Amino acid sequence: MSLILAHLSDAHIGPLPHPHPHELVGKRLTGYLNWTRARAHIHDMELLVALVADLKAQHPDHVAMTGDILNIGLKAEYPLARAWLETLGAPQDVSFVPGNHDAYVKGTMPDLAATFAPWTKGDAGEAGYPYLRLRGNVALIGLSSGVPTPPFIASGRLGRQQCAAAAKLLAEAGRAGHVRVVMIHHPPHRGGAALGRALTDASDFEAVIRSIGAELIIHGHNHRHSVAHMDGPERPVPVVGVASASATRGTPEHRAGYHIFEIDGTTKEPRIRAHVHGSAPGGRLKIADLGPISL
Repeated sequence: MSLILAHLSDAHIGPLPHPHPHELVGKRLTGYLNWTRARAHIHDMELLVALVADLKAQHPDHVAMTGDILNIGLKAEYPLARAWLETLGAPQDVSFVPGNHDAYVKGTMPDLAATFAPWTKGDAGEAGYPYLRLRGNVALIGLSSGVPTPPFIASGRLGRQQCAAAAKLLAEAGRAGHVRVVMIHHPPHRGGAALGRALTDASDFEAVIRSIGAELIIHGHNHRHSVAHMDGPERPVPVVGVASASATRGTPEHRAGYHIFEIDGTTKEPRIRAHVHGSAPGGRLKIADLGPISL
């Protein structure tokens, strides 16, 4: 029986809570200025509501949210982010992995872990990354690439320990015949994002996939619909990026959207079909099926 998986990312919910003066130092100050001058006019909350309503109308079996619900890591943003994530569904029906805006500054990393814990636990109830959730014959593996970075840097990192643990989960799921779907915020391949925005240890993750494989990798971060491929042990692995769930500007590839995947089969014979849903001509809040994704 197939699993219907919805994927969205980069909601960047607003408006921002009013920051305390002591919070606007370092990276938060530059991020706040960027939000007020630009991002606040790009991310449309009414459009986000319309998109989520359309997503729910597809009745997915599971929802993957790959990060950047927050903007500048204010403590007051975390309760708002949790409340928004709750609108997508119960924790057993929604999986979350953090982005660089969720892990904006080091001081709020405990807030990040506590806020999203219900949506980031594996089936055995264990906390931390990577985690594995088995839904039907689909193994959903969540990775965290969100790490605090200096001002003007939006890169991510997995680290050797997480890469090694991910390799173990992928190998075990593969031996069991599960269709393996990796969820991550940053594009996980070299060249997947510009300098200063990329996954800094992408080569290490590429080595894992080249050796062990996966059937699908989904990510956000670039605010753009995209398809790339990574070398696997038996076949190329599709790497599918999704646009921001709330963006109103840019080319059609950049405007608000989400993806629907229909997944069945096994590790050896996966069957994955995908469609883009998103902002369509005919009205600011009109969401439509924009067509299939060639994997």
